[in-house]
Amino acid sequence: MKWSLAISAVMLSACTTVVPVAQKFPTAPEQTLKLCPQLATVPAGQTSITDLLKVVVANYGTYYECAVRHDGLVEWYHVQKKIHEGISK
Repeated sequence: MKWSLAISAVMLSACTTVVPVAQKFPTAPEQTLKLCPQLATVPAGQTSITDLLKVVVANYGTYYECAVRHDGLVEWYHVQKKIHEGISK
């Protein structure tokens, strides 16, 4: 009985480590890190309402596409941060 207690104590102490293990934070997906394209401008000399509306509609689409990508990156970051903090503790 004494030996089994001593052996189990040695085996359990061998499982611990004195070196801290540092976890690296994961990198973000490539799709969320792409820069948003520049917004379009109305060409000089073209002041028709149709040209103006085409540019405005294109810019709204570009803005909302970029906003969705940004929201996805923020959500991904918060989820990964929770996971990382849970592992680190």
